[in-house]
Amino acid sequence: MKDQQLTSLLNQMTLEEKIAQLQQLAANFYEGAEEGGQITGPMASMGITDHMIENSGSVLGLSGAEQVIAVQEAHLRKNRLGIPLLMMADIVHGFKTIFPVPLAIGCSWDMERAELSAEIAAKEAAVSGVHVTFAPMADLVRDPRWGRVMESTGEDPYLNGRFARAFVRGFQGNDLTGDVSRLAACVKHFAAYGLSEGGRDYNTVDLSERQLREYYLPAYRAALDEGAEMVMTSFNTIDGIPISGNVKLLRQLLREEWGFDGVLISDWGAVKELIPHGVAEDEAEAALKAIKASVDIEMMTECYVHQLPALVADGQVDESIIDEAVLRILKLKQRLGLFENPLRGADIEKEREVIFCDAHRTAARELAVKSCVLLKNDQVLPLATEQRIALIGPFANNGDILGPWSWLGSTEEASLLAPAFEARAAAGKVTVAEGSGIESFTEEQWLEAKAAALEADVIVLALGEHSDMSGEAGSRSDIRLPEAQRELLQRMKTLGKPVVVVLFNGRPLDLSGVIENADAILEAWFPGSEGGAAITSLLYGDENPSGRLTMSFPVSVGQIPVYYNHFNTGRPLHAPGADKRYVSQYLDIPNEPFLPFGFGLSYTTFSYSEPILSGEIMTKDQPIKVTVTVTNTGNVQGEEVVQLYIRDISGEVVRPMKELKDFAKISLSPGESQEVSFTLTEEQLRYYHSDLSFSSDPGQFKLFVGPNSQEVKERDFRLTLA
Repeated sequence: MKDQQLTSLLNQMTLEEKIAQLQQLAANFYEGAEEGGQITGPMASMGITDHMIENSGSVLGLSGAEQVIAVQEAHLRKNRLGIPLLMMADIVHGFKTIFPVPLAIGCSWDMERAELSAEIAAKEAAVSGVHVTFAPMADLVRDPRWGRVMESTGEDPYLNGRFARAFVRGFQGNDLTGDVSRLAACVKHFAAYGLSEGGRDYNTVDLSERQLREYYLPAYRAALDEGAEMVMTSFNTIDGIPISGNVKLLRQLLREEWGFDGVLISDWGAVKELIPHGVAEDEAEAALKAIKASVDIEMMTECYVHQLPALVADGQVDESIIDEAVLRILKLKQRLGLFENPLRGADIEKEREVIFCDAHRTAARELAVKSCVLLKNDQVLPLATEQRIALIGPFANNGDILGPWSWLGSTEEASLLAPAFEARAAAGKVTVAEGSGIESFTEEQWLEAKAAALEADVIVLALGEHSDMSGEAGSRSDIRLPEAQRELLQRMKTLGKPVVVVLFNGRPLDLSGVIENADAILEAWFPGSEGGAAITSLLYGDENPSGRLTMSFPVSVGQIPVYYNHFNTGRPLHAPGADKRYVSQYLDIPNEPFLPFGFGLSYTTFSYSEPILSGEIMTKDQPIKVTVTVTNTGNVQGEEVVQLYIRDISGEVVRPMKELKDFAKISLSPGESQEVSFTLTEEQLRYYHSDLSFSSDPGQFKLFVGPNSQEVKERDFRLTLA
């Protein structure tokens, strides 16, 4: 269908039919779904009529080729103009084959595998009839109390932007119309949702526009520059205005300044939530503010369908605004090829072949290997095949390793630690005991675990959070391991055996009670469907850990937010000659995070030469080439993430102590050296000034190269703009 045909279709629609296109309803409103027509509870009070359902534009949370085909065909029989439905769902880190959570994927620093994970998720979802995924999440995160940090790739705007682009490429491919194995991507949550006060979900955000543009908007912009078709609004306020009614942020910045003409959708219920936020007196005012802010689709509340007809009739809303929104939705359906092929990729037979196939599981296992981060190793790992292992803990044989937003993932079909250990170790060398529950601990569990541990050479403790402890609505004020597991670990340490801890979690943890009692720690996050096999291959040294943290681990919750790219103060802690007390510090803990951004250990070691610069003066036309030689000084092959940071010594506004500007992931054999080069340009030194202009300042800069944000070698250079 061509653009002029879409305009003709729009002109044939009644006002009520147009407004219904702006309504997104859950699957059980539709004939053909498993529970279609069974509307109970709060949904029953929405006042959604059959006419509204027949003319609605999109469905939330429906999948399975058979169901999607049934719903779409039933809808087209009833819809007067034959306008197909859009099928949307949260396909965040896998459909049926579950990959590690996005925070873990971030720790891989591997754009190709990240893109592949999204491509596989799209392939499985598309063959099941899904058209749009609510991903990637490009929120910058600095507060691990917030449960949704697991859905981001970390605390750095540059790296988040790289991953956002990779995910969009994976989901959408190069031909969204012709390639029915791809999905339209919806970047979220616009904007700055990761800054929710107190790390509490749905909470207030307050920051300057300069900081918004400098740190929180770049990753969303990167996703849109890569071609993301949709944007989802966030639940929070900015400058006192909830996003779903925020004209300045949505219509002026996103639409007019950035030129985004794709579909903008609210998060679940966010339009009606303008009322409890306190900026709308009733549903009519909520609908008015959201449509004026250019929110095209209202997800799972009914303000538009009930209130927009009257708002148009009395002149408060010009029908042309509704036409714009409807046309954007119709254009997305056109780009997905739904007018010509309303069933698109849904294929019952192919679904059985594609979903959770061996190739997809292999890719999930490989990414899980790259995503795990070795946090500590006092010469305990890797394990030897002949060692007797006591595998203990609530995650020793637990399928709850997929993590939040693993919708259709199967815990029963996941690769668990216990079977993976038994398959890898020598016969009879692994004993498994629960030891404790996630939040409970009994003497009976302890006695069983103690007996297993006393017979072992090495104790492996599989500890962590239940998946419900993170993700949406998973905010926690105490981000230590639950007390029951800390008690188990402490008792195990008293047995005098080497203790290896494997952590399953969706956020950086306060490792108090863990770090001092463990001889080695592997951060596995929620590793997905192939987690057990991936972790076992790392623990036995079949694979060498290469993950690097993309979110800092705090010493304690009292430091939060703690992140590498922070500002200095007028009284920095280590200023020469400073009074030891009257500096910016805590009296009881360090200022620095326990584990910094970029950190991760390996079974080998690497050395860095002093960085060599092509020159000490940079101009707009003359970049600086940075070269460093990295050598594998250990005994096994390993991967290193070489990281490049800069610091602007004197800006028009305060600049961060370090900013990541580039990185390279390299693989080296024992004794091998490789020269790694980066080209640093004037454009990379630009930032938002107090007047919101975006430019660089001449003057002195520092350049840092190293394996993480703290252990770096530095050089100086100057930028000259004359």
